Formats: sequence, structure tokens, C-alpha cells
Amino acid sequence: MPYSPGNRGLWLKVKCLNREEFVVVGWTDPEGSRPRLGALLLAYYDPDNRLIYAGRAGTGIDHAELERLWRRLQPLATSKMPLDMPPPRDSRFGSPLTLSRVHWVRPELVAEVKYLTWTEDNLLQSRAARYRRHIPQRCVGRPPPLPH
Repeated sequence: MPYSPGNRGLWLKVKCLNREEFVVVGWTDPEGSRPRLGALLLAYYDPDNRLIYAGRAGTGIDHAELERLWRRLQPLATSKMPLDMPPPRDSRFGSPLTLSRVHWVRPELVAEVKYLTWTEDNLLQSRAARYRRHIPQRCVGRPPPLPH
């Protein structure tokens, strides 16, 4: 059968997303008409119990959830960055991170995050977050990488 262009319903493109929990370590200021917060800053604990930056997630949080989450983050705010090393300011994905627009929090909340993959610089790609719960510290680690 010869090739014929156009959508004939023969193929369906589907993204296979991963889903993990990450520690919330801060948030960025909102931009545009978005209320309260821009994106959550996410991290995980490595085997040596160091808190490692994993990326940002802001997609997937509706306005009501932004309000609830912002209220939950306020009492956890701190001037001290909870990460062992500062996050990179530049990434191939998303706008540069401006540390003066970051608000740090004590690492006590977890967000469930859907993501496509880990990038070569160990950051999450294609993130969408959903607030999950209050957790004891040091309960969230990075899953082992999948074999290629």
C-alpha cells in the first residue's frame, strides 16, 4: 500500500511520563496573571542525605491549589537555602532561575511530579506538579536511573 499523507487514525502519539515525589525546597515569584507563586523548586535526598536540586514545576496547579499551597508554604519560609549546592541558574529547559526571586522553605512538603525524563545535567524535563502532603524529612530519594 503506498504512503498517503494526512491523519487517517492509524497512529496515536502518546507520551510516557514518569511520576515521582519530590521535596519542595522553595518557590519562585509569579509572572503575568498567575497568582501567589510561579513554580515550585524541587529536590531529593541522595544516598549521603544531601538535598539535591531536581528542577522546577509549575504546570498542573490550578488557582485554588496555588492559593492553598502558598498558605501552606508561608510558615515554612526561611532565608537559608536548604540545598547542599545552589541550583544552576541556566538550563536548556525553561527560563533562567533568578535567585533573588526565589523564596526558600524548610524541606517538609512533598509534591507529586509527572515528568518526561532526567536531562544530562540531572534536572527534570517536562514537569507538572501536584501538592501531596507534609512529610518527615529525608524520606524522598531519587529513583535509580532506568537502563537505556
